Amino acid sequence: MKLGIISDTHDNVENILKAVKVFKERSVELVIHCGDVIAPVSVGFFEGLKVWFMKGNCDGDVENITRFAEKIGGKFLGVNTEFKFNDKFFGVVHGNNKLILEKMINSETYDYVLHGHTHKKRDEIVGKTRVINPGSHYYGDEGTIAILDVSSDKLEFVKL
Repeated sequence: MKLGIISDTHDNVENILKAVKVFKERSVELVIHCGDVIAPVSVGFFEGLKVWFMKGNCDGDVENITRFAEKIGGKFLGVNTEFKFNDKFFGVVHGNNKLILEKMINSETYDYVLHGHTHKKRDEIVGKTRVINPGSHYYGDEGTIAILDVSSDKLEFVKL
């Protein structure tokens, strides 16, 4: 059961297309975008994937991001969410509100907490929770995504 994780794409269409290609090639079942997609039209480049979008601090047009996500069969989940995937419990937030992020991480509630915002890759264990940030696609940044095999707990960062 593979989960794709991406964040802070900031309208970098070239890297979005590369990421979508990798997610499809690796047969990822679900993609979580941890926020800062920016323009609603960028959501359309994820077509063909099951993708859920979180609200980032730079995502202003929530109404149209929601509309575009629904148009491609995805979802816009708001500021924070939690869900089960392959019997593991996930918490997801963009990460710009450090208080919410830290409460999620330290709650001992989640197997995984996914976030973005810092533009820095992160793979850290805090208590019983694995904290993952896939990195960024902001112009000048490295351009990375993460693929988590939930069955084996194996995480791979992929440079685009």
